[in-house]
Amino acid sequence: MKKKILIVGGTGFLGYHLAKKCLLKKWDVTSISTNIPKKVRFLPKVKYLILDITKKKLILKKIKSNYDFVVNFGGYVNHNEKLRTYKSHYIGCKNLADVFKDRKIKLFIQIGSSVEYGNVKSPQKENSYTDVNKLKSTYGKAKLMATNYLLKLNKKNNFPCTILRLYLIYGPCQDTNRLIPHTLNECLNDNAFDCSAGKQYRDFLYVDDLMRAIFKCFYNKKSIGEIMNIGTGKPYNIKKVILFIKNNIKLGKPIFGKIPLRKDEILKLYPDISKIKKILNWDPHTSFQKGIKTLIRVCKI
Repeated sequence: MKKKILIVGGTGFLGYHLAKKCLLKKWDVTSISTNIPKKVRFLPKVKYLILDITKKKLILKKIKSNYDFVVNFGGYVNHNEKLRTYKSHYIGCKNLADVFKDRKIKLFIQIGSSVEYGNVKSPQKENSYTDVNKLKSTYGKAKLMATNYLLKLNKKNNFPCTILRLYLIYGPCQDTNRLIPHTLNECLNDNAFDCSAGKQYRDFLYVDDLMRAIFKCFYNKKSIGEIMNIGTGKPYNIKKVILFIKNNIKLGKPIFGKIPLRKDEILKLYPDISKIKKILNWDPHTSFQKGIKTLIRVCKI
């Protein structure tokens, strides 16, 4: 029987890639988002619904059918707008869970974030306790509140949920306001562009590896009720990342030291991924070098 999936935030970078993988498997795919997809991320066989998940009555009105899986990538991306960030990342998730807790779905995957750990030292582990009130960013608070709500629902109502805490994901069709696509775009156009000194270390995972992990969750009940970090577990120096892209394209003029570090910026940020390896038997398959070279090839077409 054909699987049915609801992708919340299905018009975004990650939602697009999941929808594409599901269509290859001949699944029935519905996307809900507050906007229509960009031309580059439009998939003709996806059913696109315009819907604000912060409005529970609208969810109940528009989402009548049941689904095997619900994956929540949703949430406002401009985190400077604090109230909208809080509502979309916490209230929106809570509304979705409340709607689907009685509909007998097989799995609800919440896409969490490394910001839920606050200033926990890397490699960050899932069993690290974080006081939501001590988190500085509204985004981090909202994400952690969503995680806590889902886990309580899992214990109280046996709600089948999994939380995947993402670090930095990259790949084709990503918006250029992120480090890797921004650097790629500037280099391909042979521009001079401002950068920080590049002393930070971050974890970068190719999008196909994230999709493999999500599909493993669909078919492994051991993931239910768990928080799992997802990344490579290997931090890369930002300056070396930018120079690797520049040297492979052989264009671009990064100017280091022009952008100051944020006041509270963490210099080294990466996950411990031993838990997801054990539960899902998952490993990242794409090395950073291979992922970047693949992305450059795709962007040149």
